[in-house]
Amino acid sequence: MNNLLLEVENGIALLTINRPKALNALNSETLAELNTCLAELENNDDVKVVILTGSGEKSFVAGADISEMVNATPAEGRKMGLLAREAFGRLENMPQVTIAAVNGFALGGGCEISMACDIRVASENAKFAQPECGLGILPGFGGTQRLPRLVGKGRAKELIFTCDMISADEAFRMGLANHVVPQAELIDYCKAMAGRIMKNGPYAVALAKQAINTGSDTDLDSGLKLEANLFGLSFSTADKMEGMTAFLEKRKEKHFTGK
Repeated sequence: MNNLLLEVENGIALLTINRPKALNALNSETLAELNTCLAELENNDDVKVVILTGSGEKSFVAGADISEMVNATPAEGRKMGLLAREAFGRLENMPQVTIAAVNGFALGGGCEISMACDIRVASENAKFAQPECGLGILPGFGGTQRLPRLVGKGRAKELIFTCDMISADEAFRMGLANHVVPQAELIDYCKAMAGRIMKNGPYAVALAKQAINTGSDTDLDSGLKLEANLFGLSFSTADKMEGMTAFLEKRKEKHFTGK
Protein backbone atom coordinates (compact mmCIF):
# COMPACT_ATOMS: atom_id res chain seq x y z
CA MET A 1 0.00 0.00 0.00
CA ASN A 2 1.35 3.41 -0.98
CA ASN A 3 -0.88 5.55 1.21
CA LEU A 4 -1.77 3.42 4.24
CA LEU A 5 0.11 1.98 7.20
CA LEU A 6 -1.24 -1.04 9.07
CA GLU A 7 -0.21 -2.48 12.43
CA VAL A 8 -2.04 -5.41 14.02
CA GLU A 9 -1.35 -6.33 17.62
CA ASN A 10 -3.39 -8.03 20.35
CA GLY A 11 -6.60 -7.99 18.33
CA ILE A 12 -6.35 -4.29 17.42
CA ALA A 13 -5.65 -3.05 13.90
CA LEU A 14 -4.19 0.46 13.79
CA LEU A 15 -4.83 1.76 10.26
CA THR A 16 -3.11 5.05 9.40
CA ILE A 17 -3.79 7.18 6.33
CA ASN A 18 -0.27 8.20 5.40
CA ARG A 19 -0.08 11.14 3.00
CA PRO A 20 1.44 13.75 5.32
CA LYS A 21 2.55 16.10 2.53
CA ALA A 22 -1.10 16.34 1.43
CA LEU A 23 -2.39 16.46 5.04
CA ASN A 24 -3.65 12.90 4.43
CA ALA A 25 -6.15 14.04 1.79
CA LEU A 26 -8.09 11.26 0.10
CA ASN A 27 -7.42 10.61 -3.56
CA SER A 28 -8.79 7.75 -5.65
CA GLU A 29 -5.74 5.58 -5.03
CA THR A 30 -6.08 5.97 -1.27
CA LEU A 31 -9.79 5.17 -1.37
CA ALA A 32 -9.12 2.03 -3.40
CA GLU A 33 -6.36 0.94 -1.00
CA LEU A 34 -8.64 1.61 1.95
CA ASN A 35 -11.40 -0.53 0.47
CA THR A 36 -8.99 -3.40 -0.21
CA CYS A 37 -7.42 -3.21 3.25
CA LEU A 38 -10.80 -3.13 5.03
CA ALA A 39 -11.99 -6.11 2.98
CA GLU A 40 -9.03 -8.09 4.28
CA LEU A 41 -9.51 -6.93 7.87
CA GLU A 42 -13.22 -7.73 7.99
CA ASN A 43 -12.40 -11.36 7.18
CA ASN A 44 -9.63 -11.56 9.78
CA ASP A 45 -11.09 -13.22 12.88
CA ASP A 46 -8.04 -12.20 14.90
CA VAL A 47 -8.92 -8.52 14.51
CA LYS A 48 -11.63 -7.33 16.90
CA VAL A 49 -11.28 -3.53 16.72
CA VAL A 50 -9.99 -1.22 13.99
CA ILE A 51 -8.59 2.20 14.95
CA LEU A 52 -8.39 4.64 12.03
CA THR A 53 -6.14 7.68 12.25
CA GLY A 54 -4.01 10.01 10.13
CA SER A 55 -0.26 10.41 9.92
CA GLY A 56 1.23 13.20 12.03
CA GLU A 57 -0.34 15.48 14.61
CA LYS A 58 -1.75 18.22 12.37
CA SER A 59 -4.27 16.39 10.27
CA PHE A 60 -6.52 13.34 10.49
CA VAL A 61 -7.79 13.71 6.93
CA ALA A 62 -7.97 17.19 5.40
CA GLY A 63 -10.65 16.22 2.89
CA ALA A 64 -10.63 14.84 -0.61
CA ASP A 65 -7.68 15.69 -2.84
CA ILE A 66 -8.67 18.90 -4.62
CA SER A 67 -5.74 18.62 -7.03
CA GLU A 68 -7.36 15.47 -8.39
CA MET A 69 -10.88 16.90 -8.44
CA VAL A 70 -10.27 20.33 -9.96
CA ASN A 71 -10.33 19.10 -13.57
CA ALA A 72 -12.59 16.10 -13.01
CA THR A 73 -15.65 15.65 -15.24
CA PRO A 74 -19.12 14.99 -13.78
CA ALA A 75 -18.67 11.29 -14.54
CA GLU A 76 -15.29 11.25 -12.82
CA GLY A 77 -16.70 13.08 -9.80
CA ARG A 78 -19.52 10.56 -9.51
CA LYS A 79 -17.05 7.69 -9.81
CA MET A 80 -14.98 9.10 -6.94
CA GLY A 81 -18.12 9.50 -4.82
CA LEU A 82 -19.10 5.89 -5.46
CA LEU A 83 -15.58 4.72 -4.61
CA ALA A 84 -15.83 6.52 -1.26
CA ARG A 85 -19.33 5.11 -0.74
CA GLU A 86 -17.98 1.56 -1.10
CA ALA A 87 -14.97 2.07 1.17
CA PHE A 88 -16.84 4.06 3.84
CA GLY A 89 -19.76 1.64 3.72
CA ARG A 90 -17.38 -1.24 4.37
CA LEU A 91 -15.91 0.69 7.29
CA GLU A 92 -19.38 1.36 8.68
CA ASN A 93 -20.72 -2.18 8.35
CA MET A 94 -17.73 -4.45 8.97
CA PRO A 95 -18.31 -6.77 11.96
CA GLN A 96 -15.41 -5.30 13.92
CA VAL A 97 -15.86 -2.13 15.95
CA THR A 98 -14.23 0.88 14.28
CA ILE A 99 -12.86 3.87 16.18
CA ALA A 100 -11.77 7.11 14.50
CA ALA A 101 -8.81 8.65 16.33
CA VAL A 102 -9.18 12.19 15.01
CA ASN A 103 -5.79 13.85 15.38
CA GLY A 104 -6.25 17.30 13.84
CA PHE A 105 -8.14 18.47 10.76
CA ALA A 106 -11.17 16.36 9.85
CA LEU A 107 -12.44 18.37 6.92
CA GLY A 108 -14.78 17.29 4.15
CA GLY A 109 -13.92 13.68 3.41
CA GLY A 110 -12.08 13.55 6.74
CA CYS A 111 -15.22 14.42 8.68
CA GLU A 112 -17.15 12.00 6.47
CA ILE A 113 -14.80 9.05 7.02
CA SER A 114 -14.87 9.67 10.77
CA MET A 115 -18.67 9.51 10.69
CA ALA A 116 -18.49 6.10 9.00
CA CYS A 117 -16.71 4.79 12.12
CA ASP A 118 -18.68 3.50 15.10
CA ILE A 119 -16.98 5.81 17.61
CA ARG A 120 -15.07 9.09 17.23
CA VAL A 121 -12.39 10.16 19.71
CA ALA A 122 -10.95 13.61 19.03
CA SER A 123 -7.70 15.16 20.15
CA GLU A 124 -7.97 18.60 21.72
CA ASN A 125 -6.62 20.21 18.54
CA ALA A 126 -9.11 18.47 16.24
CA LYS A 127 -11.21 20.60 13.87
CA PHE A 128 -14.28 19.41 11.99
CA ALA A 129 -15.92 20.94 8.92
CA GLN A 130 -17.82 20.23 5.71
CA PRO A 131 -16.37 22.98 3.49
CA GLU A 132 -17.51 21.61 0.13
CA CYS A 133 -20.12 24.28 -0.67
CA GLY A 134 -17.31 26.84 -0.48
CA LEU A 135 -15.67 24.95 -3.34
CA GLY A 136 -18.82 24.98 -5.43
CA ILE A 137 -19.72 21.35 -4.75
CA LEU A 138 -21.66 19.50 -2.05
CA PRO A 139 -20.41 16.85 0.38
CA GLY A 140 -20.15 13.70 -1.71
CA PHE A 141 -18.66 11.11 0.63
CA GLY A 142 -21.69 10.73 2.93
CA GLY A 143 -21.80 14.14 4.63
CA THR A 144 -25.36 14.99 3.63
CA GLN A 145 -26.56 11.63 4.92
CA ARG A 146 -24.51 10.68 7.98
CA LEU A 147 -24.14 14.14 9.53
CA PRO A 148 -27.93 14.74 9.93
CA ARG A 149 -28.28 11.28 11.43
CA LEU A 150 -25.61 12.09 14.02
CA VAL A 151 -26.36 15.70 14.97
CA GLY A 152 -29.84 16.38 13.56
CA LYS A 153 -30.96 18.11 10.36
CA GLY A 154 -30.75 21.66 11.66
CA ARG A 155 -27.15 21.48 12.87
CA ALA A 156 -26.08 19.48 9.83
CA LYS A 157 -27.59 22.02 7.44
CA GLU A 158 -25.91 24.89 9.28
CA LEU A 159 -22.48 23.22 9.13
CA ILE A 160 -22.85 22.28 5.45
CA PHE A 161 -24.38 25.57 4.26
CA THR A 162 -21.99 27.87 6.19
CA CYS A 163 -18.84 25.71 5.84
CA ASP A 164 -18.04 26.72 9.45
CA MET A 165 -15.16 24.91 11.13
CA ILE A 166 -15.86 23.73 14.68
CA SER A 167 -13.58 22.75 17.54
CA ALA A 168 -13.30 19.33 19.14
CA ASP A 169 -15.26 20.60 22.16
CA GLU A 170 -18.09 21.86 19.95
CA ALA A 171 -18.11 18.55 18.06
CA PHE A 172 -18.44 16.80 21.42
CA ARG A 173 -21.31 19.05 22.51
CA MET A 174 -23.31 18.33 19.39
CA GLY A 175 -22.63 14.58 19.43
CA LEU A 176 -20.19 14.41 16.53
CA ALA A 177 -17.33 13.34 18.83
CA ASN A 178 -17.71 10.81 21.64
CA HIS A 179 -14.70 12.02 23.63
CA VAL A 180 -12.03 14.74 23.56
CA VAL A 181 -8.59 13.88 24.92
CA PRO A 182 -5.09 15.40 24.88
CA GLN A 183 -3.21 14.81 21.62
CA ALA A 184 -0.46 12.77 23.32
CA GLU A 185 -3.04 10.40 24.84
CA LEU A 186 -5.21 9.87 21.76
CA ILE A 187 -4.03 6.47 20.50
CA ASP A 188 -3.56 5.02 23.98
CA TYR A 189 -7.08 6.16 24.89
CA CYS A 190 -8.50 4.47 21.79
CA LYS A 191 -6.54 1.29 22.51
CA ALA A 192 -7.82 1.25 26.10
CA MET A 193 -11.38 1.58 24.81
CA ALA A 194 -10.70 -1.22 22.35
CA GLY A 195 -9.50 -3.36 25.25
CA ARG A 196 -12.77 -2.82 27.12
CA ILE A 197 -14.74 -3.73 24.02
CA MET A 198 -12.71 -6.90 23.45
CA LYS A 199 -13.52 -8.22 26.93
CA ASN A 200 -17.05 -8.83 25.67
CA GLY A 201 -18.39 -11.44 23.28
CA PRO A 202 -17.19 -10.48 19.77
CA TYR A 203 -20.15 -12.10 18.02
CA ALA A 204 -22.57 -10.34 20.38
CA VAL A 205 -20.87 -7.01 19.70
CA ALA A 206 -21.09 -7.62 15.93
CA LEU A 207 -24.80 -8.48 16.20
CA ALA A 208 -25.43 -5.39 18.33
CA LYS A 209 -23.66 -3.26 15.71
CA GLN A 210 -25.83 -4.78 13.00
CA ALA A 211 -28.99 -4.14 14.99
CA ILE A 212 -28.07 -0.50 15.60
CA ASN A 213 -26.98 0.24 12.03
CA THR A 214 -29.91 -1.46 10.33
CA GLY A 215 -32.52 -0.51 12.90
CA SER A 216 -31.59 3.18 12.78
CA ASP A 217 -32.72 3.32 9.14
CA THR A 218 -36.07 1.59 9.69
CA ASP A 219 -39.23 2.31 11.67
CA LEU A 220 -39.21 1.40 15.36
CA ASP A 221 -41.36 -1.71 15.02
CA SER A 222 -39.16 -3.15 12.26
CA GLY A 223 -36.08 -2.37 14.30
CA LEU A 224 -37.52 -4.12 17.36
CA LYS A 225 -38.34 -7.20 15.28
CA LEU A 226 -34.79 -7.25 13.95
CA GLU A 227 -33.46 -6.91 17.49
CA ALA A 228 -35.60 -9.83 18.69
CA ASN A 229 -34.35 -12.01 15.84
CA LEU A 230 -30.69 -11.17 16.51
CA PHE A 231 -31.26 -11.57 20.26
CA GLY A 232 -32.52 -15.09 19.59
CA LEU A 233 -29.60 -15.81 17.29
CA SER A 234 -27.15 -14.88 20.03
CA PHE A 235 -28.61 -17.68 22.17
CA SER A 236 -27.20 -20.22 19.72
CA THR A 237 -23.59 -19.36 20.55
CA ALA A 238 -20.97 -20.85 22.82
CA ASP A 239 -20.21 -17.29 23.94
CA LYS A 240 -23.72 -16.97 25.41
CA MET A 241 -23.17 -20.10 27.49
CA GLU A 242 -19.73 -18.93 28.59
CA GLY A 243 -20.89 -15.45 29.53
CA MET A 244 -23.93 -16.59 31.49
CA THR A 245 -22.09 -19.43 33.19
CA ALA A 246 -19.34 -17.06 34.28
CA PHE A 247 -21.97 -14.72 35.70
CA LEU A 248 -23.68 -17.48 37.68
CA GLU A 249 -20.33 -18.76 38.91
CA LYS A 250 -19.30 -15.20 39.86
CA ARG A 251 -16.27 -15.71 37.67
CA LYS A 252 -14.60 -12.54 36.34
CA GLU A 253 -12.53 -14.30 33.70
CA LYS A 254 -14.49 -15.13 30.55
CA HIS A 255 -13.18 -17.05 27.57
CA PHE A 256 -15.13 -15.82 24.56
CA THR A 257 -14.33 -17.40 21.21
CA GLY A 258 -16.69 -15.52 18.90
CA LYS A 259 -18.62 -18.72 18.25
